[in-house]
Amino acid sequence: MSNDQHTVLRSMHDLGLAAWFGGNLMGAVGLNKAAAAARDRTERTRLSSIGWGAWSPVQGAAIAAHLIGSVGMLRADRGRVGTGPGAMANTVVKSVLTVAAIGTSVASGALGAKIGAESPVPSRTATTPAADTPSDVAGAQKAQKPLQWVNPALTGVLVVLAAQQGEQQRTSSTVRGALGAGLASVKAAVLRAS
Repeated sequence: MSNDQHTVLRSMHDLGLAAWFGGNLMGAVGLNKAAAAARDRTERTRLSSIGWGAWSPVQGAAIAAHLIGSVGMLRADRGRVGTGPGAMANTVVKSVLTVAAIGTSVASGALGAKIGAESPVPSRTATTPAADTPSDVAGAQKAQKPLQWVNPALTGVLVVLAAQQGEQQRTSSTVRGALGAGLASVKAAVLRAS
């Protein structure tokens, strides 16, 4: 595979993951808080649902781009993944977390669609029901509340694991790490001798 194809695949992987992570985090921190500030408490779920509905196709495209980039990079790097120290473990953990993040994204989307279909309803916030919120919406809100944080947490860990994989591919970091360990040993030996 050419370097140009690697660049395209890595870009799809990284940009897809960045959008997936950033959109979920902004939605939980910004969009839901903005909707909660609506003076008419029956508008809170409606406004939040409008924002999340607009984000949904973008998130779907981001997840698709990330998956295409991930599979392409795995195929291109299969030799390194099979033999590199820690590369297989990182890839397995990253794959499991990706599946979990897709699952929580789908579940969150389904809950959001349920809340949106019933909106407007009285509510304390986008994810916290009021005493007079209909029970089916209240149940969806209660399930949605932790998911709004699980999604960015999982995708945030994926960002860290991707960075770790990038470092594993750098031969200079391996050499530098071995050289640094050797120099630290020499320095310790000199200090003991003096």
